[in-house]
This record gives sequence, structure tokens and C-alpha cells, in this order.
Amino acid sequence: MLMKATLHSLPFARSLGSILLAAVSFLMLPARAAEPNTLTADEKSAGWSLLFDGKSLHGWRNFGKPTPPSQGWSVENGVLKCIAGGKGGDLISERAFEEFELSWEWSIPAKANNGLKYFILEERGQAIGHEYQMIDDQTAPHRKHATASFYDVLPPSSPTHPKPFGEWNHSRVVVRGQRVEHWLNGERVLTYELGSPELQQAVAASKFKSVAKFGTRVRGHIVLTYHNDEASYRNVKIRDLSTAR
Repeated sequence: MLMKATLHSLPFARSLGSILLAAVSFLMLPARAAEPNTLTADEKSAGWSLLFDGKSLHGWRNFGKPTPPSQGWSVENGVLKCIAGGKGGDLISERAFEEFELSWEWSIPAKANNGLKYFILEERGQAIGHEYQMIDDQTAPHRKHATASFYDVLPPSSPTHPKPFGEWNHSRVVVRGQRVEHWLNGERVLTYELGSPELQQAVAASKFKSVAKFGTRVRGHIVLTYHNDEASYRNVKIRDLSTAR
């Protein structure tokens, strides 16, 4: 009778084993990535907000104008695109920031050149600010113009690893106190101190040497540059660190 009961329990044991194996396999799967241009619950609680909603130019306008451009920029399938030769002008965020963590994904074709700027003051009359360079490094004349550089001021201090053309790169700029960090694809590639003698010396050797307050922390806007070349953006999000203390 004992043998009979054991044999009768085998199908149940196999079924239970299959269920347990499936449960373990499910738990071992990587977490599903959030949909582009959305915030997770953790990001929301940490103070992140979207600068690009994935559907429109809401929150953006042309530099020096009250409205977004009518040409040169497009929003399609959750991607904000600067159209090559589209004469759309620079996009400037309606909000201004001083201490922040900015995160975005970007993609460019071969031989393209574009940038993201921060600390932009419209009273300067031009979109002049600190620029995180995004470029085909084969066309960069020197390291101060390379991807993830502080354009024309400081080169990346460690090797950079941009993704192949057509793939999405992930970049971050962090401004906390006087410290600024540039990140590319999970690697911190540049750190500098605002107002430091080293930075002042680098600014004095750049094209920005005559720009007032350049190299110091200011409350300014974010700009996506128009540089005649195609550039695509998504997951543009920011966390205001001045309110996170």
C-alpha cells in the first residue's frame, strides 16, 4: 500500500516541481525596463521630472522666443529629433535650474555634431553656456571637442565609449554645489569645480574667455542645440537638487 501511494503521488510531485521551477525562472528574469519617456515610482519619489513628455514640445520653446519652433524639430514615436538642415533653431527649456541631475538618451548619425547646454542665460543674447558635446569623434579636431567634453574648455579626463551610430547613448550631467560631473554610458568621464583656478585658466584659453560669469554656477536653462545635423533624444529627465536637501 505504501508503494502504491508513493506512485500515485508522482504526477503531483512533478506538477509541483514544474510550478516551482517556473516561479524561480520568473524571479530570475531581469526587471522590465520602464517605457521610454516615463518615470518610475522611485524616480517620482526622488524628485525626478520629465523635460520631454514623448509626445510634444511642451516645456520647450525657441531661444529668445515665447513659443516652440514651427519647423526643424519633430516628435514621432516618442523621439524628439533635430532635423538636419531644418533651420529649427535652439530649443530652450522653460524651466531654469542651478543644482541638478540631468539624464537623457541620444543618438546621432556618422559625421554629425550636436550638443546639450546648461547654465544658459538669455540676457547674454545667444545660447552661450556650458556644453556637453555629442559628436562623431572621428570629426572632432581635438579632445576639447570630443564626446562628453565641456566643449572647448575641458576634455574628458578618461576614455569615452560612445555607442555605434544609430544606437542610444545615455548621458548625465550632475551639478551639486560647485562640483560638475559628465557621465557617458554609466562611466564618469569628466569632473570639474566651478570657479576653481583650474577651470578659470581653461576658460581663459577658450572662446568663452570674454563671457561674463562663464565658469561659475548660475541659475540657467537647458538647451538642445541646432547645429545643422540630425540628433535624436528621448528620456530627457531632470532632478532639481537645490530642493532635494
